[in-house]
Amino acid sequence: MKLDSCQIDTASEILKSIAHPIRMNILCYLMDGEKNVSEIEQQFGSTISNISQHLTVLRKANIINRRKEANYMFYSLKDDTIQKLMETIKALFCEKD
Repeated sequence: MKLDSCQIDTASEILKSIAHPIRMNILCYLMDGEKNVSEIEQQFGSTISNISQHLTVLRKANIINRRKEANYMFYSLKDDTIQKLMETIKALFCEKD
């Protein structure tokens, strides 16, 4: 199976965007459903500023959704493709036999 240049560019951008431990952790955390910034910050013990920077990278790469409700920003995985990608990564690298 050969990918065209657009598919290669898209896949490369997604993989580059998730290739950071904090961003990978955020995506794994979002596999369980939508979370707000405070929940994500508390989960990883980082600053809101740092978490926000990583969320911006993921959002600009079209990997996550963002919605605002009152004073809260909520984030979730963009679609089933990202969910499947994260499930595959988890199955290949994280789960014990």
